[in-house]
Amino acid sequence: MQESTYRDFITQLLASASAIVLDNFGKVSGTTKAGDPNQVLTVTDLRIGRLVIDEIKRRFPGHNIVDEETGVLHNGSPYTWVVDPIDGTSNFAAGVPLFGIMLGLLHANTPIAGGIALPVFDMICTAVKGEGAWCGTERIAVSTADRLRDSLVAYGIDSSPNNPYATKKECAFLGELVSRIRNLRSSNSAFDVVMVAQGKYGAFLNRTSKIWDIVAPHIIVEEAGGLYTTFDGKPIDYTEPTRKAGANFTVCAAAPILHRELQALLAFQEATQHD
Repeated sequence: MQESTYRDFITQLLASASAIVLDNFGKVSGTTKAGDPNQVLTVTDLRIGRLVIDEIKRRFPGHNIVDEETGVLHNGSPYTWVVDPIDGTSNFAAGVPLFGIMLGLLHANTPIAGGIALPVFDMICTAVKGEGAWCGTERIAVSTADRLRDSLVAYGIDSSPNNPYATKKECAFLGELVSRIRNLRSSNSAFDVVMVAQGKYGAFLNRTSKIWDIVAPHIIVEEAGGLYTTFDGKPIDYTEPTRKAGANFTVCAAAPILHRELQALLAFQEATQHD
């Protein structure tokens, strides 16, 4: 199959999932996942997950699947679909519209296609490697700002119940970051990365992400002209993705000029904290 044909499949599937989400928005409550007070689950997450997985199995029966809620299906394929039924479930369960549905596709260790739906905003953004990033019929691109001072920057942060020092250290960096940008934003959801791909935010950072949080945003930001790396500027390692459901990933996503400025700030902060 030509990679470009994945766009229609992703768009149609995200549209179907969005209809289900909107039908349940404001009508369901969430439960806290065992072992992680930052994570919330609703029956809608599970329903969306079933829909997406069933459609992938029907259309691409030999492909692997990594889903946040239902786990891993390993078929030995070089293709792996990575699914986040609702990214920002805490927002969704609280009736806050800043959440999304994310679906990404890896070929070996490279993101080649992906989509993010923001259902309340009636928006579906997609990207296919080499074909650009789109929201509906509009091609999108990252910010043209040439300095952080002129940019809104989003930062996703959760508490670290088992390591309070890590949270305090992260907040110290946030203090430095806020002094270098126009304003800080944080929905801690797919909404933030769509704003980066559309050029409305200059950057998005997160120290604690899972694989289902990053594959779809990765290809969309890259195809929108941005950089999507680890916190220290290295390529993200997707090797053997079906084995990485429990791995932690850091993300620094930004327009290229802003990414360089962020890397300098991150390196300075890291060196200062180790002095």
